[in-house]
Amino acid sequence: MSTPSTTTSTGMPLTSSSLLKNVTRYEDLKTATTSKSSSEMGKQDFLTLFTAQLKSQNPLDPVKNEAFVAQLAQFSQLEALTNMQTSLENFVTSMSSERMLSSASLIGKKVSMADVPTALGETGGIDASIDLPSGASGVQLTVQDSQGRTVQDLIAGPQNPGTASLTWDGLDAMGNRAPAGNYRLVAQAVVNGKTTTVPVNTMTTVRAISTNASDGAVSLQVDGNQSVLLKNVQRIGM
Repeated sequence: MSTPSTTTSTGMPLTSSSLLKNVTRYEDLKTATTSKSSSEMGKQDFLTLFTAQLKSQNPLDPVKNEAFVAQLAQFSQLEALTNMQTSLENFVTSMSSERMLSSASLIGKKVSMADVPTALGETGGIDASIDLPSGASGVQLTVQDSQGRTVQDLIAGPQNPGTASLTWDGLDAMGNRAPAGNYRLVAQAVVNGKTTTVPVNTMTTVRAISTNASDGAVSLQVDGNQSVLLKNVQRIGM
């Protein structure tokens, strides 16, 4: 079967194969651009490829209008998604800064946190609380120093459902004053005949504030060089 041809003004035969000989295909340009950069194709790359397709289309078989409309729609969607992503990133950055500024007022204040070390001063003790939705027939509160060693064991009797308040007076098992420092309180409750560990809420001092760059979450650095999320704060004191 012969190749379809036409004739130029000089009388030279012009075939479809000769027309396409030096034409770069859109698919080839897209592949080359993708391989050149490992990042996702941006809207400028899309526009470059689209323009190249317009210039390089086969004059004997041009791209149909429907295909152009479809690609323009894709370009519009790409641009909209890019703008939306930029807006969201700016919003997250703005919210992170606002949270940082508003949370800075917590520095130096005491907050109620679960299962974090609490500072014992030269005088006084440590107040704590535990949540017992079903009550308990008995509670044991163990005080541990910064090395994890047991300083004192306190036994409490039956507790009604709700929040139970517990206090360590700062004395060790021998009745001597424990050194000032950070201590952790661990509680075990007997509920329905079973012994279970329950979180202990204590007041700890906020030393510094930080934010997570990826999601803007605010973290508090408290006594014992512990870092906890602001959302886990249950109560704020003076």
